[in-house]
Amino acid sequence: FHDHALMIIFLICFLVLYALFLTLTTKLTNTNISDAQEMETVWTILPAIILVLIALPSLRILYMTDEINDPSLTIKSIGHQWYWTYEYTDYGGLIFNSYMLPPLFLEPGDLRLLDVDNRVVLPIEAPIRMMITSQDVLHSWAVPTLGLKTDAIPGRLNQTTFTATRPGVYYGQCSEICGAN
Repeated sequence: FHDHALMIIFLICFLVLYALFLTLTTKLTNTNISDAQEMETVWTILPAIILVLIALPSLRILYMTDEINDPSLTIKSIGHQWYWTYEYTDYGGLIFNSYMLPPLFLEPGDLRLLDVDNRVVLPIEAPIRMMITSQDVLHSWAVPTLGLKTDAIPGRLNQTTFTATRPGVYYGQCSEICGAN
């Protein structure tokens, strides 16, 4: 896509520089172009065509990279006020709630407002599909270390895919205005 877009940009730059060169080096003998409707039509339609030529390959690549056809694991995440429900749909409907730990239950080394009582366990180097929705209000399921942020909207099922490339604990955080906590 980079090469495709770069060739279009080079063509546009070349045409603009050529027109600028001609304007600076020739004498303007024909000044009767006030009724050039064909020219106005061309310079209105041509940029629209160029934008479509750039947008179509971009959209195709965007949709190709977003979809994983055969994920190793599918997890459904349901947002509630102050906690998330996770459902491993591939393993007989294993369901659990993940509550944020209150400050009184934090141990040394735990992260305030990030640690939870039940963590989601994921395999590494395996494609994972997350289905995200909400039960009550708008939420935002976000794991900044993985570069993920997907809105959880009541009545709508959003999807994101990712692959964890290294073992460790990835902390998610709220990305909406959630109140006191």
